[in-house]
Amino acid sequence: MDSQINDRFEDTLSQHDRLEALADTLQPKLREWLDALPDGVEATLHGQPLGHPLHPILIHLPLGGWIVAGLLDFLPGHSPENEAAADRALLLGTVGSVAAIAAGWTDWANTRGEARRTGLIHGAVNEAAFVLNVASLLARRRHKRRLGKLLSGTALGLAGLGGFLGGQLVYRHGLGVGQTLAHPQG
Repeated sequence: MDSQINDRFEDTLSQHDRLEALADTLQPKLREWLDALPDGVEATLHGQPLGHPLHPILIHLPLGGWIVAGLLDFLPGHSPENEAAADRALLLGTVGSVAAIAAGWTDWANTRGEARRTGLIHGAVNEAAFVLNVASLLARRRHKRRLGKLLSGTALGLAGLGGFLGGQLVYRHGLGVGQTLAHPQG
């Protein structure tokens, strides 16, 4: 896809005063929470011990689990083994997303400008995917498999949108390129 199309799509989503106002409200609250963490936790969430951001590494587990669950959910035929495997993959991806979420919001705390607004949408979309996957797991436990599949399928679509926006943050705005996000960027 032409990068200009990508950029126009991102601009359409992120160029809103309400997003800026929301970011102005949320970012200082997040900074307070991060400042209250024990020494070294924030640096670890930024990936400083690695020398590059931790968040991009951590997203592979949730995305992998969610994609595998989606593939198993929609394979032709009905198999109790595939259903059980899909449920386990979905659970693994959803539990694994907690660390990715923590690292992502930690990095977002140091963004500014359009990258901050895009990052806010990126985080919110991925949080929605997380919540839908938790709801899917609950529906599956209650033997409402069709609802569970609908919820996790929708979540996978949202995660795709979130991934697109994450790519914009890195490739358009340069967030985390060559450094961790321990210092303001964007």
